[in-house]
Amino acid sequence: MDVRPSPRRHGRSVVAALALGATAVLALAGCSSPGGSGGTEEQTLTVWFPGTNPDEQKLVNDTLVPRFEEETGAQVEVTFVDWGDISTKLNSAFAAGTAPDVFGHGPAAAADFVANDRILNLDDDVANLSDDDREDLAAALPGGQVDGSQYLIPLSLQGYLVMYDAEAFAAAGLDPDDPPSTWEEIRDAAETLTERDGSGAITRSGLLLPSQALARQQSFLTLLAGEGGTLLDEAGSEATFASDEGVDALDFFAGLYSGDDAVSTGLGEDYLNAPAAQQPLVLGTAAMTVQSSSGMEKILEAAPDKDLRVMPALAFGDNDPAAFGGAGPGLMINSDTDHADLAWEFITYMLSPDVGTEYTEGIGAVPVRASAAESDYAKNSPVISMFLSQTDRFVANPNVVGWTQVRDALDSSIEQALNGTPARDALESAATETDEILEANG
Repeated sequence: MDVRPSPRRHGRSVVAALALGATAVLALAGCSSPGGSGGTEEQTLTVWFPGTNPDEQKLVNDTLVPRFEEETGAQVEVTFVDWGDISTKLNSAFAAGTAPDVFGHGPAAAADFVANDRILNLDDDVANLSDDDREDLAAALPGGQVDGSQYLIPLSLQGYLVMYDAEAFAAAGLDPDDPPSTWEEIRDAAETLTERDGSGAITRSGLLLPSQALARQQSFLTLLAGEGGTLLDEAGSEATFASDEGVDALDFFAGLYSGDDAVSTGLGEDYLNAPAAQQPLVLGTAAMTVQSSSGMEKILEAAPDKDLRVMPALAFGDNDPAAFGGAGPGLMINSDTDHADLAWEFITYMLSPDVGTEYTEGIGAVPVRASAAESDYAKNSPVISMFLSQTDRFVANPNVVGWTQVRDALDSSIEQALNGTPARDALESAATETDEILEANG
């Protein structure tokens, strides 16, 4: 893929290090000091965060940003934009020349911004972090790279693991202290855990995987990676998911919902985003569900009397365990900003150990730093500690130009397979469309 280099930053000055109070302890080179040349006292930084999470808005607006402003003397104007509108509003803002200095998005969007020269290359900035910082962030940084160069700095990690009802396991004669470690074993357990009424209709699903739009593509990737398969080739130019591994993964997914031995009900329903009190594990309408870390935390709050636990990532057979996940949403710097130094200063503030942990704890997400495993946040949360222990097993969607189009094409074909189309036919159709999209964007 041909990626054009980003423009040089405006007014860039170099200093040896920056200390942002007691909380921001990243050693940096390439940032303006608050009181030196290019100082920040009179600068105003515009920042857009994706999403409208009330907890995140309160934390950022009432605590984190005021602290940054006090430490730097700068002003920060923060806007939260609904996920469904963020891409459209950013495109309009870029066209009008009013795009923010810093903006957030999911990692999968980075390649398109790079291809259109919208964001700055951050390789030099990352290289100037200390060796300890880069090692601490090793699980997160690759998710913000395009063609090996850093463009997005993740603020959290994300992923999906299986949460299960230990009491349901015990009642069904299964050992909750020795849960399944492969997808074959989890399928067997799901058959034992599934309950039906007199007509044969499922009243408690043994296992639920997200099967609604877009989330089903992430479920497929979890299964595909567990089979040892991949979505694209190493060059990111050709689909590889229409493989035997892909067919087996999709057949497994579809088989959960179909046939006399189905173990799941509610195909296409969005249980992931249901209120915590309405989650299948809370209601007892499922014994195992795939969930995000934040979803699990909310479920535990809603059902404090239930014995709910988290499994590590799973595999098929002797393959390496894997699950969808990796870098979560992160921040990028507008290539046309006049405040590149201040923008990087803000990002590193958000990334610093104390602030980063405070931010992820506030939104129930997984911290980007490995060292966060020693924080009270992780130690006091079996969910977060499990997710942190699995970061090397998370597999992300690829950062290639045109990925969102590829994802949508694959998602549509997965939907067809879940509703009866043979898995190989569905995947081969999606692969043909994928190759055309990648070639057009190459």
